[in-house]
Amino acid sequence: MTLPEPSSTGTDPAPQILTDSDLGRARAAALDAAVGAYDIRGRIPDQLDEDILFALGWATARAMAEIHAATEVVIGHDMRPSSPGFARSFAAGVDASGSTAVLLGLCSTDQLYFASGIFDLPGAMITASHNPADYNGIKICGPSAAGVSLASGLSRVRELAVTAPQSDGRRVAEDAAAATRMRQQYVARIRELTHVDEVQGLTIVLDAGNGMAGRLLGEVFGADAGAASVPFDVIGLFTELDGTFPNHEANPLKPENLVDAARAVVDNGADLGLVFDGDADRCFFIDETGATMSSSAVGALVAEREIARARALGNDRPTVIHNLITSRSVAETITASGGHALRSKVGHSGIKTLMRETGSVFACEHSAHFYFDEFFGADSGMLAACHLIAALAGSQAPASLLVADYDRFEQSGEINFTVSDPDAVLAAFAAHAGEFPDSTVDDLDGIGLQGSDWWVNLRKSNTEPLVRLNVEAADPAQVGALTRQVTDFVTARA
Repeated sequence: MTLPEPSSTGTDPAPQILTDSDLGRARAAALDAAVGAYDIRGRIPDQLDEDILFALGWATARAMAEIHAATEVVIGHDMRPSSPGFARSFAAGVDASGSTAVLLGLCSTDQLYFASGIFDLPGAMITASHNPADYNGIKICGPSAAGVSLASGLSRVRELAVTAPQSDGRRVAEDAAAATRMRQQYVARIRELTHVDEVQGLTIVLDAGNGMAGRLLGEVFGADAGAASVPFDVIGLFTELDGTFPNHEANPLKPENLVDAARAVVDNGADLGLVFDGDADRCFFIDETGATMSSSAVGALVAEREIARARALGNDRPTVIHNLITSRSVAETITASGGHALRSKVGHSGIKTLMRETGSVFACEHSAHFYFDEFFGADSGMLAACHLIAALAGSQAPASLLVADYDRFEQSGEINFTVSDPDAVLAAFAAHAGEFPDSTVDDLDGIGLQGSDWWVNLRKSNTEPLVRLNVEAADPAQVGALTRQVTDFVTARA
């Protein structure tokens, strides 16, 4: 995008504010495409470029000043080729707004959230997470890693960015002292909460997918952040930072991206495999047989540990949040462990807000997002991974048996349908709920049906013309039958 020169008065140029201009309209179109319900994400350079990032930095700082009276913003970035330049441009926009940019440089998303927490500042992470290399984006949080959505700040950021000034070429240096402090405290917090540095005798495979987990390996398990290396073996796969993803996509939601880790676990006789996404806020798990472990089962196991920790500190009935498409075993485990199970909608911003409102100690999603109150209510794949490593070390059972008691139900996995009118499909599904006898209907997120030992949920996407189906039952045959029944219903109305 070519920008006109800013107007100038004296030695300190006054930024040119864009209102009704071709550039403003171009920005608006790009931002409409890139700003989603929970973050900003788009193709480069047609939807996001350094000029747009400058505008978004300026707008984010102004929005955070309005909403939180914040005068600083902490900023990190991942390893994508465009990310360093995007982070510098975003930081320059923050600086141009009159706020101070605290530029950390390379870090994982959970490290950015942690920095937001320890510095009590709003934050911005330049990343497109698990998306392909031609994407980038921004995850924004409020002070102390508070969730930000369209309703709680993103819409204001978008509005301000359309009329933000043009870049004046200023540069912001990285704050090495802040980055070092963050890394050291991040490693200390994870080790304090899990005692993973006391684990011995295990062999772990970690597939970073050329993403930020490659750096975390050396910091959390090695000595790169100044702590002693852990006394167990970690085999790293694709740990070189490379945002072109030359080996496989850093997207563990796709089964083909778990194959390398599964093979390495079996070939090396390892006890556990960890597969991270690109910005390392999510982790998927492989057991000793090479099988993928259910994220709901892992969530139930970690919930049990977090409830025990909270009860030991005097919280008699800790609240744990699970989104409505996690397995029923999660809620059952929470209740059996002495906790209060609270269902939520899908989506990290809403869960973070709900955690703060209810004082919850932990939250989990079936998509492998795990949130911890001792981590500022933010999600951390590495903290969840270290919990599982510690639990495995304290058990006489292999990983496959360790989670077996938490994995009692069969699930369909999420099935997406492209439809012309998602709201109409959901309304029709609610009207035909009587076709599912002995069930109750709920509308917490989309349309849900609850049976005695099964459930169905059909909800719409926040960003695409899709409806998403999830089914669970105790009987695998019933999962198949329910899935076919709802699939036929939806496709007939697509």
